[in-house]
Formats: sequence, structure tokens, C-alpha cells
Amino acid sequence: MRVTVIAVGRPDRLFAGVIAEYERRAARYWDLESVEVRAERAAGGKSPAAVRAAEGERLLARVPEGVEIVALTRTGQGWSSPRLAQYLEGLAVSGRPGAAFLIGGAYGLDDAVLRRAHHRLALSSFTLPHDVARLVLVEQLYRAGTILRGEPYHKAAE
Repeated sequence: MRVTVIAVGRPDRLFAGVIAEYERRAARYWDLESVEVRAERAAGGKSPAAVRAAEGERLLARVPEGVEIVALTRTGQGWSSPRLAQYLEGLAVSGRPGAAFLIGGAYGLDDAVLRRAHHRLALSSFTLPHDVARLVLVEQLYRAGTILRGEPYHKAAE
């Protein structure tokens, strides 16, 4: 099953290596693709709404056909690691093409993205920088794979 992470911008040097490591690990369990879209510059007096709209168009343009869209937003629903694993397993066994997880830029996700989303997922009630959100997401995708295969990485009591 295909899992696509579509994020605004490239991770900075501090996060790039660890994100790449968890993407490599997660790719053992999922047909994982990471896509980065260009961040919109807020120069010239562009409003946050205009920035979100431009980035939202870029994000939606990269969503693979037929996949479910999961928008990462602070106001979304919190899932546990086992819940994420169950969600991905459900997609796989139902024969659906997969999921695309969308991570916005500095101003978050545009309303057009949120309207298209099948799910709104909160990684935390804190506002997270998009690099941190991407790291948490790919680590959780890796963890979900280990949960489904019964591997010892996930040690939380159920």
C-alpha cells in the first residue's frame, strides 16, 4: 500500500538526516514516497491566507489519485500509535490505494486542503514547526509498521 508524505519546504540541516533515517525505516513497511513542495514567500505584503492558498494548491496537486487525504493540523483528532496502525491496516486490507499525509508550511494548511481531507490528524495540541511535524509523522509511520508486524519497537502498554 502506498503512503505519501507531502510537505511544504525542505527540512533544514538539523532535521534532514533524522527524517531521512525514519523515512528509510518506514519504507520497510509501506510503499513510502516523500514529496516536498515549494514554500510560498510571504514577501511583498502577502497575507497568511494567500500564502496558505498557494501552498495548498501545490500540496493538492501532488496527491496521488484515489488515496485518502490526511491533513495534519493542530485542531485535528489525536490518534494513538495503535490507532494509526489500524487505520493503515484497514486501508491495505480494503484494497484502497493508500493515504497521503499533508503537512503545511509556517501558516498551516489552507481551508481547501482541510475540506478535501478525509481525516484531520493532530500530532499534538502544541503548534509544531513543520520539520518537527514531519519527523514525528515518519517515526509514527515506522512505528505503525512495527506494531502491525508484532516487532518489539513499540513498547507502550495497551
